[in-house]
Amino acid sequence: MEQVLDVYKMAYNENYPVVCMDESPKQLIKETRVPIDMKPGKERRIDFEYERCGACNVFMANEPLKGKRYVEIKESKTKKDWAYFVRELADNQYEDATKIRLVMDNLNTHSPSALYEVFEPEEAKRIWDRFEFIYTPKHGSWLNMAEIELNVLNGQCLNRRIDNIETVKDEVAAWCESRNNMKAKINWQFTTKDARIKLRRLYPKLEA
Repeated sequence: MEQVLDVYKMAYNENYPVVCMDESPKQLIKETRVPIDMKPGKERRIDFEYERCGACNVFMANEPLKGKRYVEIKESKTKKDWAYFVRELADNQYEDATKIRLVMDNLNTHSPSALYEVFEPEEAKRIWDRFEFIYTPKHGSWLNMAEIELNVLNGQCLNRRIDNIETVKDEVAAWCESRNNMKAKINWQFTTKDARIKLRRLYPKLEA
C-alpha cells in the first residue's frame, strides 16, 4: 500500500508517467419489450425482462496527473488481451516515455509471464523493459485510480442496456475523446500519513 501511495505523490514527469490500469466486464443486454418513452411527469419505463447477448471487457488505462485515458473494448479478458493492451500502451500511447510506471491489481493475467506466452522472447522482454509494474495489495484494489475512472465511465456512458459490442466501442470512444479534451484529472488525497492513522489496524503491533 505504501509503495503505491509513494508513487502517487511523485511530481508529474512525462518521461516516467504514472499510469493506472484496470479492467471491468460489461454485460451485453437486449430489450425483449419496447420501452415506454418519457412523458411529462413520467420517467422512461423499461421492462425487467431482458435477453443476454454475451459480454465484453473494458480495459482502462488512466494517467491521473495529465488527465489522459485510453480505453479498449475486447471480447474477452485473457492473458493475450492484456498483453496486446500493454503493448499498445508501450508502443503508441507512451512511445516517448523512458519508463512507464503501471499501477494495477495482481490478477493472474497481469504478469510479465503473460507477455512471454503471447510474444517471442525478444519482443516480450522489449515490452517488459518499458514498464515498472506496481501492484496494489490483495484486497486493496481501491488504491488503483483506474477504478475511479471506470466508475465514471460506467456512470456516464455504460449505465444502460446495450446489446452489441460495436455500440459499446463507439460510445466509449466518444466518451474517452470528450473526457480527454477536458483533461479531467483525479485529485488523489489519501496519503501514507492518512493510512497509518485510518488503517493502523493493518500494521503490526510492536512491543515497546
